[in-house]
Amino acid sequence: METKIYGDYAQYLPLILQELTDHIIEANEVCKIETGFKLYEHLNSRIKSEHSMMEKCQRKGLPQTSQSALRDIRDSIGIRIVCGFVDDIYKTVDVIKAIPNVSIFNEKDYITNTKANGYRSYHLILEVATAYPDVLGHDQGSYFVEVQLRTIAQDSWASLEHQMKYKHNIKNQEMITRELKRCADELASCDLTMQTIRNLIEEGKD
Repeated sequence: METKIYGDYAQYLPLILQELTDHIIEANEVCKIETGFKLYEHLNSRIKSEHSMMEKCQRKGLPQTSQSALRDIRDSIGIRIVCGFVDDIYKTVDVIKAIPNVSIFNEKDYITNTKANGYRSYHLILEVATAYPDVLGHDQGSYFVEVQLRTIAQDSWASLEHQMKYKHNIKNQEMITRELKRCADELASCDLTMQTIRNLIEEGKD
């Protein structure tokens, strides 16, 4: 990984990411043993590349410095968790909130409070207290981590919507926007039905 914009702090980012994901993976294993269900289906993580971070600083009108990359922008470390059921998103959020040295800097529930275009997801910005120095000059500093949690259906929709967002000269833009919104609502209804079915299965167990 290139380190120009992250400077000497680049070496700490994968360590912080690994510590967090280890906690979440362990909680998933415990949940499988205790309940027979997984907390999530997929967990993907990344350190934003130097090039992508420099572009983001430029778009936001920020200087291309470690201060901008690690404090003003808060997604140098990113985790996306894809769950099978809506309830599992909230269970996983509780797991994340209970991780030692993690505090919630920002939290947005776009599942309960859906965006106008139909987007549904749960977003967290974590502030993680670490044993590593940070750009503010602390010997034991803090770093931000962005976490997005979605169901499989929500993730599929978001991927499609993301692709459409960056296509230019699309014909029938308004119709496509309406259809995407309709599709999002239908997928949300499917998520609700699947959750209800699982609840009924759980209630019917001896």
